[in-house]
Amino acid sequence: MVTLSRRSVLQSSVGLVAAGTFARPYIAHAEAKTATFWHPQGFVPEEDEALHAFVADYEKESGNKIDLSIVPFAPLRQKIISAITSGVVPDLIGATPPETVPLQAWQDKLVDVSDIVEPQKAKMIEISAASAYCYNDVAKKRAYYGVPYQGAVVPFHIWRTLVEKAGFKESDIPDKWDPFIDFFKPIQKKLQEQGMRHTYASAFVVSTIGNDPTNTIQQFMIAYGGKDIVTKDGKFNGKNPQVREGVVKAVERLSSLYKDGYIPPSSINWNDADDNNAFHSKLCVMDFDGTLSTELGMLGKQKAEYNDVITAPPPKMADGSVMPCQWGTNCLIIPKGAKNVDVAKDIAKYMSKPEVNGKFLKGGLGRWLPVYPDLVKDSWWTDTKLDPHRKPYVDQAFGGRELVPFYFVYNPAWAQVRAEHPFNVAMHDVTQGKITSTEAVDKAFKRIDEIFSQYQMKA
Repeated sequence: MVTLSRRSVLQSSVGLVAAGTFARPYIAHAEAKTATFWHPQGFVPEEDEALHAFVADYEKESGNKIDLSIVPFAPLRQKIISAITSGVVPDLIGATPPETVPLQAWQDKLVDVSDIVEPQKAKMIEISAASAYCYNDVAKKRAYYGVPYQGAVVPFHIWRTLVEKAGFKESDIPDKWDPFIDFFKPIQKKLQEQGMRHTYASAFVVSTIGNDPTNTIQQFMIAYGGKDIVTKDGKFNGKNPQVREGVVKAVERLSSLYKDGYIPPSSINWNDADDNNAFHSKLCVMDFDGTLSTELGMLGKQKAEYNDVITAPPPKMADGSVMPCQWGTNCLIIPKGAKNVDVAKDIAKYMSKPEVNGKFLKGGLGRWLPVYPDLVKDSWWTDTKLDPHRKPYVDQAFGGRELVPFYFVYNPAWAQVRAEHPFNVAMHDVTQGKITSTEAVDKAFKRIDEIFSQYQMKA
C-alpha cells in the first residue's frame, strides 16, 4: 500500500482537479460528465487512499469523472460556508462539521436527496437516517438533505502501559462514571513522582473550539442525568429540574478537574486534533475522543505501541445502568447552485450502496463506523486478532446501548449552540471564580433560549 503524506495528498488533490480539466478527451463515454467533490482529509493516509480508490471504482463503473479535493477538516469548515454563501459551490461535499447539514437545510441551501436515502433508510441505523432528515424553513417541512455514509461513537482511550507504570492494572479500572474519572488522579500523581512531570490524568478538551469540547461536556451532562436537554420534538428542555441539575454537575465536575490540575492547562486552547497529539505524546493517561483517530494516528511513528492502548466505552451511570452514548453521522451534501446535480446524486447513490460503503470504510481502517448495521457482521470489524480496538468501538455502537444523537438532529438551533459553546464558556467563568456553576448554567440557558427562539418549526 502506498503511504501518502499530508502534503502529497493535497498535491494529488490539485493534480486530480487538473486532470479533470485537461484529460476530458480521454473519457471513454461521450456522454460522460465531471463533478467536483470536496472531502475532509483523513487522520491517517489509508483514509485518503480509500477515498481515491472509491473515486477510481466509481469512474470505472459510471464513465463519469470526479475532480476530487481533499482538504484538512478545519479549513474545509470555512471553505464550505464561504462557497455556499457566495454561491460558487462544488457539486458534492463531505459535510464537516456534521451540523452543516441541518443549518444549511434550514436556509434552503441544499438539494433534496430523498430519492437516494428513502430506498436505503430501512437498512440504516435509525439515528443515522434521522440525522439527514432536516427541516427546511422555506419549505416549512422536513426532507432528506444529506446522504449518510459514516457513523461514529465517542470512546475513551487509555494508556494501559501508563496505568501499569503507576502500579495499577487494567482490571482495577472502575465501571461507574465518577469512580472511573477519579481513578486516573492517583495515577497522575504516581507518574509525576516517577519523573513524568508533564503527564496528566486526562485530556478532556475544555476549549471553545471545534467538536471535542462539546462532545465532552455533553457526555458529562448525560452521565449526570441531562440526556434530554433537547426533546425529540425540537424543544429546549432547560426548565426540566433533572436536566438543569445534570448540566450544573457537568460544569462543576469539569471545572474542578481543570482547576485542580487533572487536565493539561493548554486544553483551554485546544482544537480537535490537539488532544490526539497530547495522548500520543503521553501528556495524558486517558482521553475521550470520537472515532478511532487516537489509535489509528499511532500507526505511523508509534506502531509498536498500538496495542498498549485500551479503547473503552463510557462506563456505567452512577446507579449502575448502562450509559447512553453519543452517535454522530457524516453525510454527503449537494449545495444548491451545483452545476452537475445529476452526477453528484449518482456519486452519492453509489456511496450509499452497502457493499461499496463497507469497502470504503474498511479501506479507511474502520475509523468511521458503517451506518448499515449488517456490515459489522463481517468479522473484520470484530476480530481482535486483526485489530484490538475495532471490536470495543463496534460494541459501543451496536451492542445494545441507547444511542443519543447530536441534538441538532432534533433542532438546528443546537448547531448554533455547539458553535457558541455556552457550557464551556460557563466552565471558564467558574474556573476563573467569576460566578458559581449554577449561575453560569443559568446564564448559558438564557442564551440557549434566545437561540431556540430563532428556530421555530411547524409540526
